[in-house]
Amino acid sequence: MAAPKKGRSASAQSKPGRSLALILIAIAALTGGMFASGHTTPRLGIDLAGGTSITLRAVAEPGQESAINKTNMDTAVDIMERRVNGLGVSEAEVQTQGDRNIIVNIPKGTNSKEARDQVGTTAKLYFRPVIATEVAGAAATPTPSPSASSSASGSSGDEATDKSTPSGTPSASSTTQGRAVTDALKADSTPSPSATPTGDGAGSKLEAQYAALDCTKKSARAKAGDGAKPTDYTVACGQNSSGQWQKYILGPAEVDGTDVDKAQAVLNTQTGAGWTVTMDFTNGGSKKFAAITGKLAKNQSPQNQFAIVLDGEVVSDPFVRQALTGGNAEISGNFNQESAQALANMLSYGALPLTFQEDSVTTVTAALGGEQLHAGLIAGAIGLGLVVIYLLIYYRGLSVIALLSLLVSAALTYTLMALLGPAIGFALNLPAVCGAIVAIGITADSFIVYFERVRDEIREGRSLRPAVERAWPRARRTILVSDFVSFLAAAVLFIVTVGKVQGFAFTLGLTTLLDVVVVFLFTKPLLTILARTKFFGNGHPWSGLDPKRLGAKPPLRRTRRPASPAAGPVDPKEA
Repeated sequence: MAAPKKGRSASAQSKPGRSLALILIAIAALTGGMFASGHTTPRLGIDLAGGTSITLRAVAEPGQESAINKTNMDTAVDIMERRVNGLGVSEAEVQTQGDRNIIVNIPKGTNSKEARDQVGTTAKLYFRPVIATEVAGAAATPTPSPSASSSASGSSGDEATDKSTPSGTPSASSTTQGRAVTDALKADSTPSPSATPTGDGAGSKLEAQYAALDCTKKSARAKAGDGAKPTDYTVACGQNSSGQWQKYILGPAEVDGTDVDKAQAVLNTQTGAGWTVTMDFTNGGSKKFAAITGKLAKNQSPQNQFAIVLDGEVVSDPFVRQALTGGNAEISGNFNQESAQALANMLSYGALPLTFQEDSVTTVTAALGGEQLHAGLIAGAIGLGLVVIYLLIYYRGLSVIALLSLLVSAALTYTLMALLGPAIGFALNLPAVCGAIVAIGITADSFIVYFERVRDEIREGRSLRPAVERAWPRARRTILVSDFVSFLAAAVLFIVTVGKVQGFAFTLGLTTLLDVVVVFLFTKPLLTILARTKFFGNGHPWSGLDPKRLGAKPPLRRTRRPASPAAGPVDPKEA
C-alpha cells in the first residue's frame, strides 16, 4: 500500500504548474477584457468624483400608509432613474434606504438644482387628447402615424378598448392629418374653459413651440411643456416603436393618474392579442374616461388618440374606436412582457397617493474626496509597508512568495473592480477603499497560516518537500474556515446595510473570495515548485526554512519493542 500512496503524492506534486498557468491566464484574460472594454480604471463613487447627494423621504396621504411598500418604492426608483438619465447623467445612483427613503447620488457635471427639481417632485401622470403629431425632424406637414408599438413608449398602433370587449389586432393608421397645426387646434372638440385659447397670441406661441421643438435633443425634450398646467394645451415628446422621437401637441388633461385604481400587464391568450395592459378606474375616473373617449372616437387620426403623459413625456398614445364606459380599459398592441409591465408600472405609480419630501441635500467636492482618498492610500501604503517589513524579517525567503501572492491578488482585484463598474454599476468609494485595505491583512494571514504549518513540520524533523504537502491539508482547513467567517460577515453587512457601507462589505467579500483563489492556485503551487530548489530545499539560512534556526528535532527512528508474553495462567513452578 505504501508504493501507490507515494505515487499519488508524487503525482500531486508534479502538477503545480497547471494551477499557476490557470491563474496567470485568468489575469491575462481579465486585463485584456479591461482594455478591450475601454474601462481601464474603476468607476468612482460620488465621494471620490464629487457631486450632489439627495435624500428623499416618501410621504403618504392620510389613510394610505400601505402605499409605501417595497414594490412602489422600487417603481419610484425606476422612474427617478429615468428622470436623471433624461438629463444626460451617465453614472447617477438611485437606491432605496430603509423602508421609505431614496438616496439619489448625482456626479459632478450636472446642474444640481435642475436634478433636484427632476427627482424631488411627485410623478405627474395625465391622459391628454392628441391634437397633432409628427416624427421629430420631419417636414412641417405632419407625417402618417407610426405602426403598432412594441414598447411602452407607444404609438397610434396601440388601441384602447373596454376590457370586456375582445380587441382586434391593432393596425397603423394611415390617415394623414392633412391640415396645418392651426386648423388642428381649431378642430379640437375637447376644449376646457380654462385651456389655452387658440387663434390668438397664445395659440400662435404654441404653434411656434411645436414647430421649433426638436425631440431628438435631450435638452429640448427636458424643456418641452415646461410650466404647462393640466388645463393648458402643451407640447411633448415620445418615442415610437421604431426608436424615432415624435413630437405632439396635446390638449388639456381630461384624466389624471389618481383616477387610475389599478393597472397590470396581462397575457391575453383568448383573443390572441398577446400581452396587454389593463386599467381599472375609480368611480370619478370612469366618468371622465368615458367622456373623453366618447369625444375622441368621433375624430379622425391622430385626434382619436389620447396620450399617456408621465412627467411631460408621452409613454403611450393609443387610439379609440368607441366610448369606453365600463370603468376599465385594455391597451393592446405589439407589447412583450417587459414593455407591458413597464407601462403598467408607470400607470400604477401615477395612481399612487405618494409624494417625496426632500430631507437633505449634500454637495461633495472632488477635492474633499481626493484628499480623503489620498489619506486612505497613505494609510494603506503604511500598513502594507509594515506587513512587508515583518515578512522580510521573520520569513526571509518565504516573504518573496507572500509578496508575489499579494501582487497577484491586487491585479485580480483591480481588474475586477474596473470591469464590475460598467457591468453591475459598482462604484469605488471611500468605504470600498477601506475594505480593500483591510483585505491586505486577511490575505497576509492566510500566507502566515500556511507558512507556520510548514515550519511546524520541519521542526518535527521532516524535509521541506514532504513538509509542504503534509502541512497543506491542515492549513487549508484553517484558511477556509477563516475566510468563510470573513465572507459571512461581509455578506451580512451587505444585506443589512445600505449606501456606502455596502461598498465596504462588497469589497471585503470580493477580496476574501480572491484570497481563496490566490492561496489555492498561486501560493501553494509556487511553494511546491520552490521546495524543489536547493535554496529552499536545503534550508538555506536566508530561506526562512533553516532547520537549525527553527529548532528542528533529529529524525525519529523507530525501535523494535520486545513482544509481550501471551496472556494466560502462570505456572507456579516457573514463577
